[in-house]
Amino acid sequence: QVQLVESGGGSVQAGGSLRLSCAASGYIYSRNWLGWFRQAPGKEREGVAAIYTGGGSTLYADSVNGRFTISQDNANNRVYLQMNSLKPEDTAMYYCAAGRHRNSAFFSQLALQNSEYDYWGQGTQVTVSS
Repeated sequence: QVQLVESGGGSVQAGGSLRLSCAASGYIYSRNWLGWFRQAPGKEREGVAAIYTGGGSTLYADSVNGRFTISQDNANNRVYLQMNSLKPEDTAMYYCAAGRHRNSAFFSQLALQNSEYDYWGQGTQVTVSS
């Protein structure tokens, strides 16, 4: 059974930090694209960060580059999103997703696009107050 389970969301003041965790089923974790996406009320879902678990390549949206870090834990089939220097505009529901690609080809071009992902978690809410 395919499972992606997020945790770690919450409320924090601007400038604070949160770490999101995504637990993935083994076969969708290994050598795959795992991504974090977010959707704010009234806005489209956008890619935030992605990692290719087969080699560790990462990709970030410009809006979070330098503030967020995506990482992998192969022993526990988890992907993390460390979010620092949070801003009110980071407020959104955050989703973990697993792609259909089993290699790094086109990762840097496509890994933040919703259409490249087949499996989605239920989401975890992040709220940043000013």
